Parts: sequence; C-alpha cells; structure tokens
Amino acid sequence: MLSGPDLATIRAAHERIAPQIHRTLVLTSSALNDLTGARLYFKCENFQKTGSFKIRGATNAVLSLSEEEAKRGVVTHSSGNHAAALARTAGKRGIPAWIVMPSNAPETKKAAVRSYGGQITECEPTLAAREATAKAILEKTGANLVHPYDNLRVIAGQGTVALEILEQTPDLDFLLAPVSGGGLLSGSAIAAKELRPKIRVIGCEPKNADDAFRSMESGKLEPAAKSETIADGLRATLCPLTFSILRDRVDEIVTVSEAEIVEAMRMIWERMKIVIEPSAAVAAAPALLKKIDARGKRVGIILSGGNLDLANLPFHF
Repeated sequence: MLSGPDLATIRAAHERIAPQIHRTLVLTSSALNDLTGARLYFKCENFQKTGSFKIRGATNAVLSLSEEEAKRGVVTHSSGNHAAALARTAGKRGIPAWIVMPSNAPETKKAAVRSYGGQITECEPTLAAREATAKAILEKTGANLVHPYDNLRVIAGQGTVALEILEQTPDLDFLLAPVSGGGLLSGSAIAAKELRPKIRVIGCEPKNADDAFRSMESGKLEPAAKSETIADGLRATLCPLTFSILRDRVDEIVTVSEAEIVEAMRMIWERMKIVIEPSAAVAAAPALLKKIDARGKRVGIILSGGNLDLANLPFHF
C-alpha cells in the first residue's frame, strides 16, 4: 500500500516553511453556531499568502530542492491556486517556474500567476492535455515537476494546516476539508489522526465533481465526473497516492450540490464578513447545511482559499 508522510515529516515541513507563510487565524461565529447547534472553528486559509493553502505545499517542495535541482526550475499544471503558489515561491528562490493552465482557468488566477513571474502555457481543459503539456516542458527544460498533489513534499506541506488548527483548537471532534486531487485532505488527515486519533475527518466534494466519493464507495479509483462545477479549484481527480491515504485515514466523503455551495458561500460572506471562494464553501456546506450530525460538537473547517473573480459572483446583493 502507498503511504504518505508521517507527523514528524509534517512538523519538519512546518518548521521549513514557517518564515514564508502566515499562521492563519481561526475564526468563530456565534450566529453560525446558533444556526447549526455546533461550535464551528474556521481555519482561514483565505488570508494565506497567495490567497490559499497551496503556498504551504509549494513552499515545502521548492525549499526541499537541492541547489543543483533548483537551478533547473520547476514546472506544474494547475487551474490556479497551486500555480500562483508555485510561481511565487519559485520567484522567492530566484528560479524559473513553468505553469501549465487549462484555457478555462479564471482570468484572475492567470493574472496572479503572471504577477509572480510564472511562465504560463495554456492547454485544453482536460487532465490528459495538462499532463501532456507539462511533460513536454519537462523534457525541454529538465525542470523539476512539482505536482499539485501527487507529491510527498506537497502533501506534507498541506498537512501543516491541520497541524496548526489542532494547536489552536486542540479538542476538535470533526475536521472538514475540501477534496480535489486530495493533497490537502491527505496531509490534514495524517496530521489530525496522529494528533487526535478519535477525530472524525470528513472530505467535502461537489456532487458535480464526485470522483473521491465514488472511489471511496467502490474501493477503486474512479474517473472524473463530466459535469462542471462552480468550485473551479476542485476539478482534479485523486491519484493512487492520495487515494491510498484517504482510504486509510478519512472517515467519510460528503458531497454538496452547486446550490448548496453558493448558499454556504453566501452565509459566510454575510455572517462572517469574509471573502471565500466556492471551493472553500464546499468544506463549510456540510456543517452549515446540517448534512452531518454535529450538534453539540466542535467542528474544524478548513476554508481553503479566497481567490475568485469578483466581477462574476454567483449571487447578487
């Protein structure tokens, strides 16, 4: 069976990346607690550098490269948040970053990558196209592939989110995180289960992109759904590494509809006065809309990011 990093590896990653990231706030809302009958603790990675948790894994991966490896630069494929994070951290180390992005990635996320010095190559919006384009760049440049989630150093970096929230709020009963390729959920589940073995770790996923849910149900990797989702950061599919970790460490995958994503997103905007992106709302929706039984429980929710196109919001005030 494939295995991911352990708690010691995640702690080492946290020490390595701490000077280059924010230790983000954990916020609460009495209004949302009253509404749900639970005590909710929101880990606000929307306040993180580059606007999402992705800076953690990208920074750990780049800082772990030897000097000889780093000279060759890095390459990845990403719809946005990992792309921006890798471009920024590569720029900080003074090395080139080649970023493959699907043509339908939000323009705001493309602009962010360019602002950090990333060199964008666009491709068709399919996983096959993304991988083929990245492979061609790798062969041409000799750069290091920093995959968004199929990478042990990236997973260890993402696990630092759970490490922090369990230091800030140690007696959680639940930990909710979004799942796409599974890097954040994998790292978070490893850290959470080692720090607090009885915690219930729940992956949260759009119904329109439910390959993780179907994979956990069937016991084998399932293909991507063909539907579109407003949660553009959650379009990736699990890989054998993340699937193996999720099967071992995650208690349940809960799916939410497009309408439920928008409703949860609006609730947080209105009640908490903070901006989150749809992918982050996916993690909040099961608790806010009572799709899990968390009454009287302490629930940690990873708000994964806050990058979205403000000119194209899914609701009107």
